[in-house]
This record gives sequence, C-alpha cells and structure tokens, in this order.
Amino acid sequence: MTPTGPGPLTVLPVRGIGEIRRGDEIADAIVAAAAAQGTPIAGGDCVVVTQKIVSKAEGRVVALDPGDPDAKRRVVESESVRVVRRRGDLVISETRHGFVCANAGVDLSNVDAGHAALLPVDPDRSAKHIRDAIRARAGVEVGVIVSDTFGRPWRRGLTDVAIGVSGIVAVLDLRATPDAHGRELQVTEVAVADEIASAAELVMGKAAGVPVAIVRGLDPRWFRDGLLS
Repeated sequence: MTPTGPGPLTVLPVRGIGEIRRGDEIADAIVAAAAAQGTPIAGGDCVVVTQKIVSKAEGRVVALDPGDPDAKRRVVESESVRVVRRRGDLVISETRHGFVCANAGVDLSNVDAGHAALLPVDPDRSAKHIRDAIRARAGVEVGVIVSDTFGRPWRRGLTDVAIGVSGIVAVLDLRATPDAHGRELQVTEVAVADEIASAAELVMGKAAGVPVAIVRGLDPRWFRDGLLS
C-alpha cells in the first residue's frame, strides 16, 4: 500500500469529556462532546483516546497506601514480566503486552490521590470496543487508537504512541515499493499509528483535561484492520 502523498490534516481536541468512572461507556462521552463543540465524529476520522480514561472505564485503577513507600514498586512488579533496568524509583520493564516502558505503564497522574492507573488488559480489544460503540451511536466508520506516553531509548523526552489499534493500520509496510528516485525500498515500515497518536497529543497535552482527539484527513486506504498493510 502506497500513500497518495501529503495532504491537509486536521487534529481536533475533543473537550468536555468530563470525569470517566468505572463502567462508563467512553463512546457516549466522545460522540456527545464532539457534537456539542460543533465537530461531530465523521466517517474516515481517527479517534485517539488516552489510555488513562480507558483504564478508568475498565476498572484498571488500584488503591495505593500513600504511607507505604514500596506500594508503587510492588504494583509495578506485579504488572511486569521482566525488569530491564532500575534507576532509583524508576523501573524500565516489559509488560504482559510486550511493551517495554517506564514502571510497566503504572501511572499516578490524573487519577485520585492514593490511586494508580494500570494499562488496559487488552488495548486492541479496548480500541475495537470504542470503535464498535461509536459506529452504533454515530453511524460512521472510524479508526480508533488508544494512546499512552512512552520514553525512547537513547532519546531525551517523551512522546505518545499507540498501544491499542482498531480499524486503521498500525504499521504501513512500504517494502518493495519505489522511492522518489525509483529505487526499491528494502526495510521501510512506517509506524503510522504511533505518528497519529503523537500528532493527537499535541492538542491534548498532559494537564489540559483533554483525553480525546480527532485526526481528520488521513489516507482512506489506511483504514483497515491488521498490524501490517
């Protein structure tokens, strides 16, 4: 699959989602908030949803004893299958999903004091559930990405990446296609879902209370299931 080339993209924050609690249907909040702000979900949109509200809706929030300095460490280790490295309170580990990230994705930000959010058990399934629910409520086909913030080896800083995907390719395989000079590409596989998640984070921020964004104008041929195009 070869993209058609650069085109205009629109990245829209979805405001007014409100606090998500266990058992809430995220799609209801997304569809209602997008319509209320005058940007209703449209066919061909990619809806990027932060892991935090997915974890809240799925009950993946645990209590931590604020008086126990080792409480978070125990939770991190319980969510890890392998510890790669430790540096002070920071643990780089591999999760059951196969992600290698800080503290197994256990996060104390944007949750009630004395609690920690864990990664969804199956982020791809979470993305598919949200996609199916948006289709049922809005009558449109979209892609859905569940995003989270990861560091990068040998690079400073953080960026959002896709941890769950439904309805849009995660990786665009351009091997065996020609480059601009007609030479065959040998190893090029573009992390499309990660790039979309990173673009969405630019309008969501870390402390703005915007957990959802709409990315509009993507190549329609990217909208399909599967890890590889």
